[in-house]
Amino acid sequence: MHHNKYLIGLGCNLDPEQNMARMVHALLPYVNTLVLSRVLATPPVGMNSYRQFLNCVAYIETTLSADEFKTLSNEIEATMGRDRADPDSKRKDRPADIDILCQADRQEIIQKPVSAITEEYFLYPVISELQAFLDNKPLPVMPAGVSIQDQHLFFGQTPTTIDRDTDTSQKRVLQ
Repeated sequence: MHHNKYLIGLGCNLDPEQNMARMVHALLPYVNTLVLSRVLATPPVGMNSYRQFLNCVAYIETTLSADEFKTLSNEIEATMGRDRADPDSKRKDRPADIDILCQADRQEIIQKPVSAITEEYFLYPVISELQAFLDNKPLPVMPAGVSIQDQHLFFGQTPTTIDRDTDTSQKRVLQ
C-alpha cells in the first residue's frame, strides 16, 4: 500500500492542552507513523488575542492523498469548534488548526531549508528540531516543551514517534 508523507503543523489557543491531545487522537486512525516535535507555547501572530498558542509540527505517513488529508483536517477542526466558513476565522482564536506544510519524504524534509517549508516563522524552531530528530542528529537547544497528557498519550516535552503496531490490533506504541 502506498503511503503519502507530509509535514503538518498543529496549533490551538482555546483549551490548548486538551485540544492538542484531541487533534493528535483524531489523526491517529489515519496515520501509520506520526513523529511529533515538542509542543511550544507561542504568542498569537496576525490576530488580536491575549491567548497563547500551543504549536508543534509532525511528520506523518498516511494512505490519504493531500486532498483527502485536507478534508480530514477540516473535519477535525469543525468537530472541535472551528468555523472555517467565517471570513474572519484566520484572525480569531481557535480550538484547532491543522495545516499541510509540505508533501515530502523523510529525507526531503530533513534537507529542505526551513524557510522553504513555511513562512510561519514561529514554527521554525520546531521544524528544525524535527529535522534533527528525523535525521538522528543532536537536537538544537530549545525552550522547554509543554507537556500534553491524557489517559492514553503523553507528549510535548521532546520529539516523539507514534507508530501503528499491527500486532496489537491497531493500538499505538510510543517510542
